[in-house]
Amino acid sequence: MSAPETLIAYYGDDLTGSTDALEALSSRGVPTVLFTAIPDDAQLTRFAACRAFGLAGTSRSESPAWMHEHLTPALSWLRERRAGLCHYKTCSTFDSAPGTGSIGCALEIGREVFGQACVPIVVGVPQMKRYTAFGQLFAAYRGDVYRIDRHPVMARHPVTPMREADLRCHLAEQTTLDIGLVDPASLTADDIDRRIDDWQRRHQALLYDVIDEATQASVGHQLWRTRQTGGSYVVGSSGVEYALILEWRRQGLIGPSPSFADPGGVERIAVVSGSCSETTARQIRWVQEHGFQTIAVDAARLADPASAEAARDEALQRGLAALQAGDSVILHTALGPDAADPALNTEQARHGIGRRLGEILRELVIAERLIRVVVAGGDTSSHALQQLDIHALTARLPLPETPGSPLCTAYSDDARFDGLEIAFKGGQIGSDGYFATIRDGGVRR
Repeated sequence: MSAPETLIAYYGDDLTGSTDALEALSSRGVPTVLFTAIPDDAQLTRFAACRAFGLAGTSRSESPAWMHEHLTPALSWLRERRAGLCHYKTCSTFDSAPGTGSIGCALEIGREVFGQACVPIVVGVPQMKRYTAFGQLFAAYRGDVYRIDRHPVMARHPVTPMREADLRCHLAEQTTLDIGLVDPASLTADDIDRRIDDWQRRHQALLYDVIDEATQASVGHQLWRTRQTGGSYVVGSSGVEYALILEWRRQGLIGPSPSFADPGGVERIAVVSGSCSETTARQIRWVQEHGFQTIAVDAARLADPASAEAARDEALQRGLAALQAGDSVILHTALGPDAADPALNTEQARHGIGRRLGEILRELVIAERLIRVVVAGGDTSSHALQQLDIHALTARLPLPETPGSPLCTAYSDDARFDGLEIAFKGGQIGSDGYFATIRDGGVRR
């Protein structure tokens, strides 16, 4: 029997963004595997039945030079999957900068790899309360919707603050590509196909607005209709997947959404957090009142090569003591943006903190034989994962009330990590009780 058609392949610019796309696809009838690096033949064969393949990357925290060296071969490998579309997956808040996580650079690299005249861009995700209207990005926070440059969290992001809501202006600082716009009114026009074809001839990239399910469905139709033979390149959030799923279902290319078995609760979990988000800070404070031990880790010592090993070992011993007392534990390097040290806003420091937190988590899993853990923070997750000998992830339990940070099953050649249940949470994602929800298997005790 031949392998099923590959509908989409994607590269996630950080780990939490990668699991966001994994969840969107898996929970809606598209069997998906997320690899942590380009797999070997045996690893790829194990997931031959999948219809979507992802690569978890770190480009959101990397320089354009790094992207040219590492993103180019990654996208070339994904192109070889000959999927209908290849997606460069960004965060739905689109935070990026010319020197760090440049989405404009990713646009240019993918356009060259795929030999594509015009690259579509899709950022709005109504399912996550992210909207684009007339090129402006809006995002919800605690029940209210803000323009992204006035968003209480993203306007203050410690690495890539969003100071511009007009996404074409935002990208103009990162690329010289000419970017057109498909506004909501155009998406409902009778001659939308003709308009799109004309705009694709005139522009090098094309930003699609998404404000609701109707515009999302129209965008999905256009993405699939205009794909080139052998696969096309698209840039944006998991709004790409949500839009395409509507079109694939309309065409009968995918079946109904599957059901996921209840994983049940566990007595203890360990969490490591390098997130500086106020959302994560609230979540940490919440579990302090609900049975978790929380341990502050000195980020400066963890980032400094001269003190990192001692800081890591001290935090590890405190984490082990908490777990051995029967408690779940969170080890964190910050409680909100005000606690973030600007001096640590360097590539070396951020990467070092993520690696050390990953080393701590690795030793906690081994010593206490943990079966469920969490990593919080997009940059942190990407670099912490590299310490866990995990080569692939699949969705174990999507969380509809917290889209974007599912519980996953890990695959490893090391039996100590094979089958580990792990969640990766973006800084701005989740309700106050998120960590307890993961511990309890999707339900609140």
